[in-house]
Amino acid sequence: MPDELDNTIEQNAKGPAKASGDAGSIEQHPLPDQIEAAKFLASKEAAKSKKRGLRFSKLVPPGAD
Repeated sequence: MPDELDNTIEQNAKGPAKASGDAGSIEQHPLPDQIEAAKFLASKEAAKSKKRGLRFSKLVPPGAD
């Protein structure tokens, strides 16, 4: 999913912001809004992950008993 979103943002950045013709006009969402949406979706995916970003471990050197 993130790869598709990244590709979409890249394509939108390369294309025009506004387009108009006989059938009407089209305007895309601003690029900062698209980037924020990508960050939001990436954070949702990261939150679903079973692995945690922070892990605590207790280190006990040998012979410390």
